[in-house]
Amino acid sequence: MGSSWKGSISFGLIYIPINLFTATHEETIGFNMLHKKCHTRIRYKKVCEFCDEEVKSGEIVKGFNYENDKYVIFENDDFEKIKSTKDKSINIQQFVDIKEIDPVFYGKAYYIVPNGGERAFELLKQALIETNKVGIAKVVLGTKETLVALRISHDNMILNKLFFINEINSVQTPYVEIVVNPQEVDLAKRLIKQMTSPFNPDIYHDEYQEKLKLAIEQKIQGKEIVVPKERDENNIVNLMDALKESITNVGQRV
Repeated sequence: MGSSWKGSISFGLIYIPINLFTATHEETIGFNMLHKKCHTRIRYKKVCEFCDEEVKSGEIVKGFNYENDKYVIFENDDFEKIKSTKDKSINIQQFVDIKEIDPVFYGKAYYIVPNGGERAFELLKQALIETNKVGIAKVVLGTKETLVALRISHDNMILNKLFFINEINSVQTPYVEIVVNPQEVDLAKRLIKQMTSPFNPDIYHDEYQEKLKLAIEQKIQGKEIVVPKERDENNIVNLMDALKESITNVGQRV
C-alpha cells in the first residue's frame, strides 16, 4: 500500500521525516447503475456547456467564482506554491490528556511510519506512552489545513484528523423534565454491568454484507431471495418489566 502523504513531524527543535498510511477502509459490495429497460450500464460524462463537448480529466482545472461567470484559475502547482515549509510539516503545538478529546472530534485515521529519524520517532512514541498524552498539531493536507491528533495505539503511532470546532454540528434538544425512578436506574446499572466485557473487535462482523452476498448468489442461480423467519420481539410497554426481562435474558446467555 502506497503512502498517502509524505512530510515530517516537528516538536520543539526535533524533526522527524514520516509517511502516512491510511489506517482503515470500508468493505462494501459495489452495484452498477443500469437502465431498467435494457440493463445497460449508465455512464456519467463530464460535459462543457459552452463547447457542448465531453471533457477529459486532463482538461479540467479548478476555478474560484469571485463574480458572476468570472473565475480565477488554480493549477495544482498554485496550491503547492502558497504552502510554506511549516504547512508541509505536522507541527505539534500542545499535548493534552486523551480523555479531554470528545470522540465526536475524531475523523479519518492514518498510521505514522518514520522515514528516517527513527531514534527521534521512538523517543516521541515512548514519551507519549509514558505520559499518556496526545499531540495536537496542524498541517495542510491537500488543499485544506487540518487539525490532527497524534496518539499511540497498540504500539503504533496514529494520526487522527480532527474536526475544527466550527465543523461540529449542534442539535437543539427540547428540554423535557423527566423524573427517573431510582429502582429503574438500579436495574439499568445492573443490566449494563451484566453486559460489560472487554472489547473484542474480532467478534463483530458485517452480517448484512454476508446476507447480501448470499442474495447475489441466489439471484445468479435464478432463485428467489429467501427471507429467514425472525423471532417475534416481545412488545413490553412497561419500562420496569422490560429491564427485568432484559436482565433475565442476559443472565441466561452468560
